[in-house]
Amino acid sequence: MLVAITGATGVQLAIRLLETLKEKNLKTELVISKNAEKIIAIETKYQISDIYQLATRNFDVDDLQAPPASGSYKLDSMIIIPCSMKSLSAIANGYANNLITRAADVMIKEKRNLILVVRESPLSAIHLENMLKLAKLGVIIFPPVPSYYFKPKSVEELIEFTVGRILDYIGIESDIKRWGNPLE
Repeated sequence: MLVAITGATGVQLAIRLLETLKEKNLKTELVISKNAEKIIAIETKYQISDIYQLATRNFDVDDLQAPPASGSYKLDSMIIIPCSMKSLSAIANGYANNLITRAADVMIKEKRNLILVVRESPLSAIHLENMLKLAKLGVIIFPPVPSYYFKPKSVEELIEFTVGRILDYIGIESDIKRWGNPLE
């Protein structure tokens, strides 16, 4: 599985996803955009090297010769978390100018799982058109909209729930509280 972090707010979601996948001993590959590096420094206490250590393998965002740039490289899923509107637009319009957008392009053409955890509010008509275009191709558009039915007591609980829902889409079990289950 390939995880990509782009330059949108919400990098805590990506970090928790990577931590969870590592806890489950799952192989992960990681690409971080240059803008994401800046956001990580603003929003978290993590160093980039700390985040790279959460993945099994790392790739440079500008390396278009890296394995995920090829359809012959087997990846079952790619999650872009958070996904900036810039990255969304590039993917929706086939502008594969870096490894993140090229790998996403490959996932679409190979009909593999691609999940975009889009971050923006409010959404413009352009954002919505790009999301619709990709959704029609089978891309999962996953805005991290919080759920409140389980009565979260912290931002961390909201992050944990969102990560659990993302795991659902790639077939990995999580322990989130689900609707219809007895809620504590």
